[in-house]
Amino acid sequence: MVSGNDLELALDQVRARAAGPVAGVFGPDTVTWRIDREAVIFLGAGRALLLQLAHPWVAAAIAEHSKTFADPIGRFHRTFDIVFAMVFGSLDRAFLSSRQLHRRHGMIVGEMPETVGPFAAGSRYCANDVPSLRWVHATLVETALMAHDLVLPPLSVEERERYWTESRMFGALFGLTADDLPADWSGFAAYTAAMVQSDNLTVSSAAREIAAQIFDGARPWLRPPRWYRALTANLLPERLRAGFGFDLDARDERSADNAVRWIKRLYPKLPDRLRYVGPYQEALARLRGEPQPDWMIRCLNRAWIGRSQMDARGKG
Repeated sequence: MVSGNDLELALDQVRARAAGPVAGVFGPDTVTWRIDREAVIFLGAGRALLLQLAHPWVAAAIAEHSKTFADPIGRFHRTFDIVFAMVFGSLDRAFLSSRQLHRRHGMIVGEMPETVGPFAAGSRYCANDVPSLRWVHATLVETALMAHDLVLPPLSVEERERYWTESRMFGALFGLTADDLPADWSGFAAYTAAMVQSDNLTVSSAAREIAAQIFDGARPWLRPPRWYRALTANLLPERLRAGFGFDLDARDERSADNAVRWIKRLYPKLPDRLRYVGPYQEALARLRGEPQPDWMIRCLNRAWIGRSQMDARGKG
């Protein structure tokens, strides 16, 4: 379990290594900013969510404590609000989000409603449990890089190692210590591969229901397009794809392939103002000393985080 004291100790370590009070945890020279600024990382959002749902504790927690069914757009905004504030916010803003996330997770406790994989019915789960946090962190780190490399030139071996070193600091914002995370990229890759093969990832009935609500829900205007559903399924490990019941036909495969081909052709040609997410552009404006983001950044922020300004909530 990650206690409040554990989190504060982790944040002390982050503060000592952070780019600065204004630049935040990472700063403009990091690989993390280079990857997470790209709007194209949204291509992996569905994959990251499904990988998280494949952990029975996470699926049970979302089913019992989340408003995903009633407010899917709100969940999207809350998720990206937290992640982008940690990555692109000022140091105070990143720490505020870290503490808010820990408090929210502290209220997410319960019992498994059924036996799934190695997790017995009646066994307790908690969102601040280290194994759960480690897996959620891993899905975000791995999928962001996968989505980046799907469209843009892949990172070099050295850049990948730098990315993982920075990702360990991102993990500290969850309260994870150096001992909780692999030391290097090869260790991280071995961890994710072992998890995929382990029955610690077993798709439960709750996970399938949540996935069906998101990808085939009752509100057609919120349903992801066919090509996105196919791409998400293709990005999943085969065992988990089968567990969620994705059944792709030739038309699905073609739609995903065509979409990726067009995105790879057009995306790099977009102007930076459209290509980069609003929170990244707000961070650059903050570094330039501008007190408020301009109208376009505010519009982009509303699309990504549901409000016009990332750093508007004050300090904490």
